[in-house]
Amino acid sequence: MRLLPLLFAVFFLLFPQAASTTTSVDVGLSAGPHGLNSFYLAVGEYYRVPRHEVIYVRDKGIPTNDIPVVFFLAKTAHVAPSKVMSLRLRGFSWLDITYHYGLSPAIYYVPVKEVHGPPYGKAYGYYKKKPKHKWKEIDLSDEDVMNLVNLRFMSSHYNYEPERIVKLRSQGRDFVVINDDVRKVRKIKDDKVASPGQGEGKNGKEKHKEKGKDKEKGKGKKQDD
Repeated sequence: MRLLPLLFAVFFLLFPQAASTTTSVDVGLSAGPHGLNSFYLAVGEYYRVPRHEVIYVRDKGIPTNDIPVVFFLAKTAHVAPSKVMSLRLRGFSWLDITYHYGLSPAIYYVPVKEVHGPPYGKAYGYYKKKPKHKWKEIDLSDEDVMNLVNLRFMSSHYNYEPERIVKLRSQGRDFVVINDDVRKVRKIKDDKVASPGQGEGKNGKEKHKEKGKDKEKGKGKKQDD
């Protein structure tokens, strides 16, 4: 039995691709079907497309984390998502597609207070070093684009601090998992905001009734006198 861990270690050293595949599968499974559905629903809501269109893009071979990029570019370039998806499946990089539609890497910039280290540090380093009129020259990788688009999508959709999403991503979390976490946090906050208002409304009505009763009692006493 003690040999099993050693055999697995040797296997993954010889076949590193298998190890990376296993990791990606584990990340997907950790979110679960509900987490995936929540992600697809959020993408559809934010980009105002039916959920079945989001699923269609996935079924055509676009990785889940890249799905928001398809809809972001389609919306920004004013073209059908299928056009963007077709170019991507033909082997175009996200930056190639950006230039193809006459757009610039500047569209991917999301203002954040501070960023250090991967996976955002390199991209923000480019934006920081170059003046804005030269942002069109920035050479972003596919991963940079995917990270930036998801950052914009989630921070805007949930009205959530982008710095917190950057931190979650830097911990190695998949965007499906991050979406599920942020969605739950926002729901808790929204429920807390709604609950006190409802409670105060009820108490206010009860207090108003009590004041009315007191006034009626006061009038009765004056009449008796």
